[in-house]
Amino acid sequence: MSLRIAIIGGGTAGWMTANLLAHRWGAGKARITLVEAPEIATIGVGEGSTPTLKRFFEILGIAEAEWMPACCATYKAGIRFRGWSPASGVAQYSHPFLTQIDLHTEEAFTLNCRNRRLGLDVPTAPGDFLLGGVLAAQGKAPLAPDHFPFRMEYGYHFDATLLGQFLRDQALARGVSHRQGRVQDILRDDEGAIAAVMTDRAGPIEADWFVDCTGFAALLMRGALDVPFAGFRDNLFNDAAVMLPTPSAASIPVETTATALSHGWAWSIPLTSRNGNGYVYSRDFLSADAAEQELRAALGLRESPVEARHLTFQTGQLVRHWERNCLAVGLAQGFVEPLEATALHLVLNTVDLFMDHLERGRFTPQYRDAFNAVITDRVERVRDYIVAHYKLNTRDDSDYWRANRDNGHLSDPLLHILDTWFRRGDLVALLEQQPELSHFTSASWHCLLAGYGAFPPLAEMQREDVDFYRSRDLARFLDGCSLNFPSHGDALAQMKKVAA
Repeated sequence: MSLRIAIIGGGTAGWMTANLLAHRWGAGKARITLVEAPEIATIGVGEGSTPTLKRFFEILGIAEAEWMPACCATYKAGIRFRGWSPASGVAQYSHPFLTQIDLHTEEAFTLNCRNRRLGLDVPTAPGDFLLGGVLAAQGKAPLAPDHFPFRMEYGYHFDATLLGQFLRDQALARGVSHRQGRVQDILRDDEGAIAAVMTDRAGPIEADWFVDCTGFAALLMRGALDVPFAGFRDNLFNDAAVMLPTPSAASIPVETTATALSHGWAWSIPLTSRNGNGYVYSRDFLSADAAEQELRAALGLRESPVEARHLTFQTGQLVRHWERNCLAVGLAQGFVEPLEATALHLVLNTVDLFMDHLERGRFTPQYRDAFNAVITDRVERVRDYIVAHYKLNTRDDSDYWRANRDNGHLSDPLLHILDTWFRRGDLVALLEQQPELSHFTSASWHCLLAGYGAFPPLAEMQREDVDFYRSRDLARFLDGCSLNFPSHGDALAQMKKVAA
């Protein structure tokens, strides 16, 4: 049996989906067609990823030298947060991606965090305990040589438009059919499933299964199938962004920077071709013009003729990501927030799990409800983690930040995690015993909470006999490990040479 699968919409999400389906089912199991309207612009700004994108390319067998230069990509060892918790005395902190070698230092980090919650004056800066933080501070790529015996995990920065084009070419080489046309109507059969998508140039597109990659419009899921959308505005206020590019720095950082501004935060994403900059904010607190002027001032571009791009978005998710014979992927299924770069992470999760559940049910919707429960929960747990960034802020310079800090709309899992932390409980044990509480690891939560300086005041009497790890005890070990890694600039130059 050969399934007919139609992906409606392109962009990064659509072409990632096409490649994953073709890789797994392309050998006679499925005929895959992607239909897109070239006149509909994608959100083509510089973007970052989690290490999930690395796994995506490993699944497809695509080497970094093949795709990174083509997409102006750079390495990403983590995220640097600036100005989110000034009242705690933490001006900025690094949140590295965890690598295999961090298993040797993670215990030291969590132990120090536990002692600091007891009021003891011990070091707790996440970047000092994890290799990714050391590499970022030294400007080194997290690209380990063959003789390094530990697996490295890292993300990337890339041009989203170029990545979409690269993935399109890869999908076509894997046998995916590409049609151009704009959706005009969607026909449903007698049982309510989608029978065909009518387009202006590609004619009717018939298939057994459809994938909605039409972005925020969600033409198939929200339009034709009338799947409800559950918004996140009760605790994620941001709904707009303004973007301005700047030239690449002479020395390209190996981390994304997220800087808190008056009514939101600004990203800085370093590419080889340019630096992507944007300000994510809430229109309830700030106008688009004021946001643009604040971003221009932060970048030193008050008088620059470079035109800014504005966009709006809606946070939330569909109440069902798989409805009848249609799957929603990417912005069509929902959007949490640009912070933490989880969008493509959720794309891969969604498509992987959909294929697993469809195969398990012998290509019937037998396990549709189970799939929807898993994906919905994963999005909610990502939401929790991002909400915590806003809830824990200690800024007092605007109503926006005070409203985020005072917001009481927190899920039970998030309340349980925060309660355990502030009551000096064992957060590591909690998440080991109840992994359903979070999609993020204990170490990630420790990075966030310690990075914010979410600790009680220091005890008046400090103990001398306490068992803790001093930063200098680990510095030699991590610095020694870092000697194995090239500078970011050298790694990118070598990559370009190999690609040529």
